[in-house]
Amino acid sequence: MNCTSAKRLAATVLALSCLYLMNLNEAQAKIKLPAIIGDHMVLQQGQKNPLWGWDEPGTKVTVTIDGQSHTATADDKGKWQVNLEPLKVGGPYEITIKGSDSVTLKDVLAGEVWICSGQSNMAWSVSAANDADLEIMTANYPKIRLISVPQVGTQEAQDDFNGKWEACSPATVPNFSAVGYFFGRQLYQTLNVPIGLIDNAWGGSSAEAWVNRKRLEDEPAFKAMLEKWKKTEETYNHDQAVAAYNKRLDQWKAAAKNAKAAGKNPPNRPRAPRNPLTGNHRPANIYNGVLHPTIGYGIKGVIWYQGESNASRAYQYRKLFPFMIQNWRDEWKQGDFPFYWVQLADFRAEKPEPAESDWAELREAQTMTMSKLPNTGEAVILNLGEASDIHPKNKQDVAKRLARWALAKDYGVDIVHQSPQYKSMEVKGNKAILTFDHVGGGLDTFDVTTPIGFTIAGEDKTFVKANAKIVGKDKIEVWSDAVAKPASVRYAWADNPVCNVQNKEGLPLTPFRTDDWQGVTAGNE
Repeated sequence: MNCTSAKRLAATVLALSCLYLMNLNEAQAKIKLPAIIGDHMVLQQGQKNPLWGWDEPGTKVTVTIDGQSHTATADDKGKWQVNLEPLKVGGPYEITIKGSDSVTLKDVLAGEVWICSGQSNMAWSVSAANDADLEIMTANYPKIRLISVPQVGTQEAQDDFNGKWEACSPATVPNFSAVGYFFGRQLYQTLNVPIGLIDNAWGGSSAEAWVNRKRLEDEPAFKAMLEKWKKTEETYNHDQAVAAYNKRLDQWKAAAKNAKAAGKNPPNRPRAPRNPLTGNHRPANIYNGVLHPTIGYGIKGVIWYQGESNASRAYQYRKLFPFMIQNWRDEWKQGDFPFYWVQLADFRAEKPEPAESDWAELREAQTMTMSKLPNTGEAVILNLGEASDIHPKNKQDVAKRLARWALAKDYGVDIVHQSPQYKSMEVKGNKAILTFDHVGGGLDTFDVTTPIGFTIAGEDKTFVKANAKIVGKDKIEVWSDAVAKPASVRYAWADNPVCNVQNKEGLPLTPFRTDDWQGVTAGNE
């Protein structure tokens, strides 16, 4: 190669290198937005809304919408954030974001945004709910927008997830949260405003998995729980667990083959191990992997259906559940936003005689939360469960009871929304006269006129079935010939209670006990 050719080659290589670097810089210097901020999203009306993303550090980013213009500078990690002024209900709006390049978000609406969270009963899909075929074929609500957050369990806080906002349609609704969708649909039909629904539920999840780990570590009440987890984190080896499982599986295959040859039933197949380090029980796993990427997005409130996985630790839940709610509120920085939950349904076998119940104690812990935090509420669904199925399929009525809370407390609709709740007890002879709050049109019964579901005990703490009679709009008289001097009355105190008291609007009486005697889950951590 002569000198001239060598120079030309060098020049060509240099030019190509420069072009490559320019293209590389351009590729790197592009605005990136989180999945929660995109086309078809719903922004919460009536309040300032944070929008954020990433660009080259030091880049000025300008966001414009409906005559507003806001500028921010990307920090040393490339993150920027602006706060939009409140938008009027409706749309569609377009949002232009200019930094290293330009992005335009289309078909953005302003309305009401709710997070739909919890475990499997919130994750339960429209396609598996009652009348799924009818519900799906009629789900033509383009102003209801849906987005789902995938299940990622990690101790590292995530900034983004794989997902996108979609308009509600028969094509998009089947796998969405049934309770979430039916709740949002009720709001839409009542208020006639766009609705945004964020589904982040994870089946089987424990409440502690939804809480910032640092916050848990700062609270002495959770020390024993965290110590147990630290031991698991130090000793668990998933590869070893899988290897041991594969050995058991080989043994099972041989045993199953021999059983088949002998005309016998094969043994039960061993279960594959689940990695607790990436699962839905480890403290903060879901907080980091699922919740964190959405924290700060403008919302109206949260609906929640969880508790089954914490039932054996119901006394701890008295502290843990409100602690979780407060953690979310503190980090969202939107004040005491509404937080409404579904109380555990009736489940398991009916018992012929009074007995202790961890599910009853968990329901009690849920109810207690209303007195500990403002802007909270509980949908009682004791009459909607199924004894043999932890996932009752009537999600429509569950959602309606949640929607009553939101419509009454947040949207000014004059509607009975809260289940009757125990207030006080007065003993006269062998009778206990109970007074209740939130009775709506008055106490009533379902199916039969006699109130059922009450038990009564004296100082010996031995409960027996009790007679009951409604003696006023807000009063019930309870007694038993076997108890001369009542010390406590309980109602619906069982996993699957047989009970029938409600208000005239059909909202079930909240389960309760008048005593504070130590329960079966006390001390379980």
